[in-house]
Amino acid sequence: MKSSQAITEKEKELIELARTALQHAYTPYSGFKVGAALLTGDNQIFTGCNVENTSFGLTVCAERNAVYAAVCKGDTKFRKLVIIVEQENPSLPCGACRQVLLEFSPELEVLAVGNTGQIQRMKLSELLPHAFKYKPGKIR
Repeated sequence: MKSSQAITEKEKELIELARTALQHAYTPYSGFKVGAALLTGDNQIFTGCNVENTSFGLTVCAERNAVYAAVCKGDTKFRKLVIIVEQENPSLPCGACRQVLLEFSPELEVLAVGNTGQIQRMKLSELLPHAFKYKPGKIR
């Protein structure tokens, strides 16, 4: 589905940065390349790509690579995430990425982009409506 909402100039920039990151993806096993661009509350942008490993459990998604890059620089408030894939239909973050993103920004806006301009726009809270949340002393 194409997004009915107009794409902003900042979103265009994020899409291009995610597209560049996608070119660096290391995917010798699946061939499924993903690029991500994460906009922080301080208007910083961090990118990531997926990196596969022969021990599949050690593979890291593009979204988490972008989050970890931001956290390494001390930025933990995220506003928008763009994910781009080399297929017609957009691909949303996996469950592990959703949970990691929720740790920092439950109301994060996610734009998933396909290679023909298809865009899906959602809030993270819509993607993970009954999320696991931990507060010291209790689990929800």
